[in-house]
Amino acid sequence: MRTIPLEGGIREILARATELEKAGRSVIHMEIGRPDFASPDCAVRAAQAALEARDVHYTDMAGTEELRCAIADKLRRENGLDADPAREIVVTAGAIEALMMTFLTVLEPGEEVLVPAPFFPAYADQISLAEGVLVPVPCRLEKDFRLQVEDVAAALSPKSRILLLNTPNNPSGAILHRSDLEALATLAAERNLLVIADECYEKFLYDGTHVSMASLPGMRERTVTINAASKAFSMTGWRVGYAHLPAAIKPYAVKVHQNLSTCACSFAQAGVAEAFRSAEEDVRTMIAEYRRRRDAVVEALRRIPGMEFTVPQGAFYAFPSVRRFGMPDGEFCRYILEEAGVAIVPGSVFGAPGCVRIAYCRSLEDVQEGMRRIAAAISAL
Repeated sequence: MRTIPLEGGIREILARATELEKAGRSVIHMEIGRPDFASPDCAVRAAQAALEARDVHYTDMAGTEELRCAIADKLRRENGLDADPAREIVVTAGAIEALMMTFLTVLEPGEEVLVPAPFFPAYADQISLAEGVLVPVPCRLEKDFRLQVEDVAAALSPKSRILLLNTPNNPSGAILHRSDLEALATLAAERNLLVIADECYEKFLYDGTHVSMASLPGMRERTVTINAASKAFSMTGWRVGYAHLPAAIKPYAVKVHQNLSTCACSFAQAGVAEAFRSAEEDVRTMIAEYRRRRDAVVEALRRIPGMEFTVPQGAFYAFPSVRRFGMPDGEFCRYILEEAGVAIVPGSVFGAPGCVRIAYCRSLEDVQEGMRRIAAAISAL
């Protein structure tokens, strides 16, 4: 626990923004990665029906059969994976538990996890809790934050156990193309690495086509795919995620899962199963709106002198460099919050100092106003 920072993260920024709001300040929240759309009506109705049927008890620890079958159908339909719902899928309390479950299941103390940086901060905390060692693999702005296989190869050591991939990426919005994944798959096979593929943002794709690592030849047996209903269906509070993992690992993963949460919420699982079956139109509507917001952020960044950035191809974040503005990224974010009333997150939180994360999961009007305020505050420096 001594290696886990207790301050300076996203929640602390949110807390300060909330203090300013209580004092009467106008604050635009561009710090939290939470879709602002309502959950699909079909999912809400299914959850209500489950409650009315008094479906309020423990489920199978790996998840209800209904939801595991819905996930398997989704993986087959969208990801090219012929998943076995009985032997290869575990439903969890969100993707965050699926990740923690996986680390605790497969990591031995001291083993290394190669993680492209910038990365979701929870990865570092969870790897530490599992007594593993996070090895950052820097991804550079001039390469559009795309992971380079030669950088992964350079970071390998005899203790390397896992390669963690997150595409589309939080916080950079970068995506990995099929050619990238094929090169990484070859390296993983050569060095006997397990791959954890965090695909929570797979639907938030503006350029290119999403490819699941587990769908590539030879990778199914060495890949754990993590996903959730949270982002794709705007169901963050429902806390339902899943892991698709090799059948040999599942019994051990379920044992860990049993001691983390026992099972995901019963009636929430009913709602998520229906979302997988029926909510695709809701998803398309949401992604079209996020594309408009992404374009508004990019247009605003282009108008700010000295701003260096790459156009995000996925997720709902921009990750520009602020090095030219004469202050560290943490100080820059504090300045923008106090001066402009816009909450954004320093890149140091994501293992990439000198950049900032701007989440555009707000209304288009809020996004445009937030970017106007940021530009005005930078102009005043």
